[in-house]
Amino acid sequence: MSPFTTLEQFRAALAAQTGPDPDAIAAADARNAQLTKPPGALGRLEEIAIWYAGWRGQAKPVLEAPQVIVFAGNHGITAQGVSAFPAEVTEQMVLNFQHGGAAINQLSQVAGAMMSVHALDLDTFTADFTQSPAMTEDELCAALQTGWDAVSPDAGALVVGEMGIGNTTPAAALCHALFGGEAADWTGRGTGVDDTGLANKTRVVAEGVARHQCEDGLDALKCLGGRELAAMAGAIARARDAHIPVILDGFICCAAAACLEKAQPGALDHTLAGHLSPESGHEALLKSLDKEPLLSLNMRLGEGSGGALALNILKAAVACHSGMATFAEAGVSDG
Repeated sequence: MSPFTTLEQFRAALAAQTGPDPDAIAAADARNAQLTKPPGALGRLEEIAIWYAGWRGQAKPVLEAPQVIVFAGNHGITAQGVSAFPAEVTEQMVLNFQHGGAAINQLSQVAGAMMSVHALDLDTFTADFTQSPAMTEDELCAALQTGWDAVSPDAGALVVGEMGIGNTTPAAALCHALFGGEAADWTGRGTGVDDTGLANKTRVVAEGVARHQCEDGLDALKCLGGRELAAMAGAIARARDAHIPVILDGFICCAAAACLEKAQPGALDHTLAGHLSPESGHEALLKSLDKEPLLSLNMRLGEGSGGALALNILKAAVACHSGMATFAEAGVSDG
């Protein structure tokens, strides 16, 4: 794939992507009906395994080499006091990821996933989106490309996460722009702002959305997003291109993913929602995307942590589907 230099090129790439393999789905469904268990006894695990088989094009798939990628970016909107933490924490946490000291490092290791972190121009903050678009088209395309290029073509599944002080604000603004309602419907406390901070943050979201008329999800991402959100979107799109299933993380990741869905309906068919975050707006966002979360553990860390934890559920579903014996293989009567 040639580098993306315009949003039209990226839109064309989204429009050209193909869906799951219907023959693999049919074969996986037939195999599931013959496994040594009562019909439906593994519940949603059965649906997930068949979904995975379709995207991998195999009736009896094996999930190997899962990948976790964390993208980091800084936001000009932090100058308006939308976060309880200073912007320099972004770079400090990137170093923590690189040294293996963050929660996502541990959860990736438990899931057997290769983890990497990509810092996107941390010295260059995005613009304050209440004053101008957060990014130029060139900046957005560069971030989308970073995400696209970060995905390993050999990955059996992908989780993308983020680090960026203040980034629940652009996430809330994207949801408000894409799905309507009031700014307060989508704006939460993030890393823990008080009531005054929440009111200020809600004002910023409302002002930003009112300022920009966005033609689709990608235009919204340019006007209201951030480099790490754009990189997540680029990685999710690349995974679709390579038929790599994706587990979405929390509110910020899902807001980035929603930009793809609004640009190209069906662009998230290869994704599952890893978990439900208590961040205000995430439940409504998942409902808007028609995604049922795999887990609900009150996790709101970001970093890809909820998605990485849910990766174990996907691995279990695939292992049961492909590793269990059929009634014929086990010599068990199926009634």
